Amino acid sequence: MPSFSYLASVSACWRAAGRAKPTSPSRRGGEIQGTVTASGSTALLPLLKPAQEEFQKLHAKVTVNIAGGGSFTGQNQVAAGSVNIGNSDVGLQDSLKSAGLVEHKLVGIPFVFIVNPGVAVDSLTPEQYVAIFSGKITNWKDVGGKDQAITIIHRAKSSGSRATIQEVVMKSASFTDNAVIQDSNGAVRAAIASTPGAVGYVDAAYVDQSVKGLAYNGVKFSLENVTGGKYPVYTFGRMYTKGQPTGAVKAFIDYATSKEFQEKYAEKQGFVPVTKMPK
Repeated sequence: MPSFSYLASVSACWRAAGRAKPTSPSRRGGEIQGTVTASGSTALLPLLKPAQEEFQKLHAKVTVNIAGGGSFTGQNQVAAGSVNIGNSDVGLQDSLKSAGLVEHKLVGIPFVFIVNPGVAVDSLTPEQYVAIFSGKITNWKDVGGKDQAITIIHRAKSSGSRATIQEVVMKSASFTDNAVIQDSNGAVRAAIASTPGAVGYVDAAYVDQSVKGLAYNGVKFSLENVTGGKYPVYTFGRMYTKGQPTGAVKAFIDYATSKEFQEKYAEKQGFVPVTKMPK
């Protein structure tokens, strides 16, 4: 995860990005030059930071400024023309679907359902996940476990992770309000690790020995199961532009989504290279 000092610096960049219009990156005489501005998903910063650094080494006359602020901030700022790229780990919000934004898939982000290690269940069906998170099933004995109350620990309504689970798993069903809300993947993991009977979900990179990962319909998470189309609980990290990108913006997106960069950096950061994701 990015350090406190790094997040502080990108936060400052984000505030600056929100105040100023982006420059118009260009290509003169075959040489790429200009400034590329981006804001949005903090989950994608660990991947975009090395992309920024490596791209600037290749193109000395380009400056890439990447800030956080959250997925919806990125979408809103690129739609408003405040930045060149809006980074997001959720799909485009309905209010912006007519804003002329173009999606560029950056990376695969898998999620895993996790439980307290004392929970005597290893896999649930899609229907069982929905029943638990909607509040219809409240005891582990009803899904093959021991007689133990289920405690749901997950993310707030504004969370991109929650939005992904809503879309991929819950679909039209609603989350129960009888749940403990945490503000980050790390906080969800820590709370589940210390709460008997607890269940929730995190980005796959956060699964460690303090919790137990559950299989989804009998399929355990692995990079191979995601890329092979067997494990469906994932979303894409996305880069949005207002219209088709050109110049330095296009060059940076092409570099960040290239096979060379993806296969060198994505898996190191707990992502799945977009070049390996199911089509």
